[in-house]
Amino acid sequence: MAGNSKRRGATRNAGSKKGARVGTGGHGRKALEGKGPTPKAEERPNHKAYKAKQRAEAAAAKAPAPKGAARAKAVKAKGLELVVGRNASLEALRMGLKAHTLHVFTRIDADDRVTELVSLAVEQGVTVRDATKAQLDTLADGAVHQGVVLEVPPYEYAEPEDLLEAASPLRIVVCDHIQDPRNLGAIMRSAAAFGASGIVIPERRAAGVTVSAWKTSAGAAARIPVARATNLTRTLEDYKKAGLFVLGLDAGGDVSLPESTLLDGPLVIVVGAEGEGLSRLVRETCDEVASIPIAASTESLNASVAASIALYAASQAAQRA
Repeated sequence: MAGNSKRRGATRNAGSKKGARVGTGGHGRKALEGKGPTPKAEERPNHKAYKAKQRAEAAAAKAPAPKGAARAKAVKAKGLELVVGRNASLEALRMGLKAHTLHVFTRIDADDRVTELVSLAVEQGVTVRDATKAQLDTLADGAVHQGVVLEVPPYEYAEPEDLLEAASPLRIVVCDHIQDPRNLGAIMRSAAAFGASGIVIPERRAAGVTVSAWKTSAGAAARIPVARATNLTRTLEDYKKAGLFVLGLDAGGDVSLPESTLLDGPLVIVVGAEGEGLSRLVRETCDEVASIPIAASTESLNASVAASIALYAASQAAQRA
């Protein structure tokens, strides 16, 4: 009869370990609750997929990482930059540029430059590491490294007004949005060779002092200051107020470079971008725009070549003055 607790099996025996209870009283609800979605095979410890995953992870942990790629990634993560090549690296250490690590090819054909490089690195407390060609290729990112790569802190740019503190005669090169870092490096090399006070580049949309610029400058990047300007036109106006004349270089200039009367004084030489030349506002700010005489069969000169010719002309004019 329903509700009759005296019927057989309605209650547990008094001797039961769990004690006597009438009915379930909801005590079995927990057993009916869901346990969530079934874990994936590789997440279940007793499954063979889990064990296979554990073995694969252990093997990966023991395998040596690609050192060249890992080092390149670490260099970028630390914000470091690279000087590539023997001459550029040697010049950087000669100038006392603080460096972190010198990577040298394990089977390098050592010459006087390599010997001095390693010696200077040891003297200056720079870590020297042997590297394979593959590792150097990865670090150099395609640049010709000659078996040598030097890790250095990011290039420290000067302020445009800092260049006015250089010794006379003041000669400053302004690059009007030069795009190719190799052109910038070549201009840096010529500026150092002809005694320029420094170089000014725009902060945006222009080549900066990168690995390629360091390489092309052949170490001049350690000797010639480079400043960044937020506004080239305003910077040129400031230089004019400081007593410098601004000479722009352009194939369609108003005068021929040899005829310019500005070369022997405090001077700013402005070089236009590849292909586009001087921008409108920069051209209007120039005191004079000069062209370099070339053969009619030649369309134009490379920006770095034009800068070199103008720097040489200015240095010669200053000596004659």
